[in-house]
Amino acid sequence: MHVEQVDWVEIPAGLLRRGTSADEVAQVAHRYADTGVPAQWYLKEAPCAEIHLPAFRIGRTQVTVGQWAPFAAATGRPAPQAPANHPLTGVTWDAATAYCQWLGDQLGGLGVRLPTEDEWERAARGDDGREFPWGARYRTGLANLVDLGIGTTMPVGSFPDGASPFGVLDMAGNADEWTSTLYAPYPGAPGEVPVTEDWAFDPHVTRGGAFRHDRDLARCARRHGAYEQDLVAIGVGFRLAVTWHD
Repeated sequence: MHVEQVDWVEIPAGLLRRGTSADEVAQVAHRYADTGVPAQWYLKEAPCAEIHLPAFRIGRTQVTVGQWAPFAAATGRPAPQAPANHPLTGVTWDAATAYCQWLGDQLGGLGVRLPTEDEWERAARGDDGREFPWGARYRTGLANLVDLGIGTTMPVGSFPDGASPFGVLDMAGNADEWTSTLYAPYPGAPGEVPVTEDWAFDPHVTRGGAFRHDRDLARCARRHGAYEQDLVAIGVGFRLAVTWHD
């Protein structure tokens, strides 16, 4: 059984400018008014905070169908009918976590896991408060989102010009990504922010958006979730992380 080595990107310890100021939410909602997203959804990003994160490693791309195949064969799980170099979608949070554990065992006991929500945002944003992984403004053609009209996944790494400051690929579009973080309001969040999202299929935060989503979900600060049970249709996948030990 062949297990692919992960292409890790080293994210150094540093400061994350997380989220969006409550004062800026109205401006953000106005900028993306054509998407139909209400301002309340963006309030989940407030308040803006500076958080120091220790170093970690994150997968350069999302986990692919080909990377999943040995795990599926070893555990009797279904293998998706998609090209091997496309991101795996339709996997539950529990299955993604099981894959991390299995892969870590195959790699000699490496502590493979899902990234936290804060780690994901740092890998996407870098050392500044940029709005998108590639910079301050949205540019069509840098991510597989609904504006391209493709309607399905593409091979991972198809948009190298959309890379984050650390060189992490597809942090916007292609597949929405599980994190290890359970949804909760940020400390100090506005009172209107829901304490729980009972309407979600799963309580864990997803990030980045998928091929079916609009450009608002490409924003580094945008907090999302699996709000439908059909995880294939909504394009939920994941990427890997591991704590960086020198």
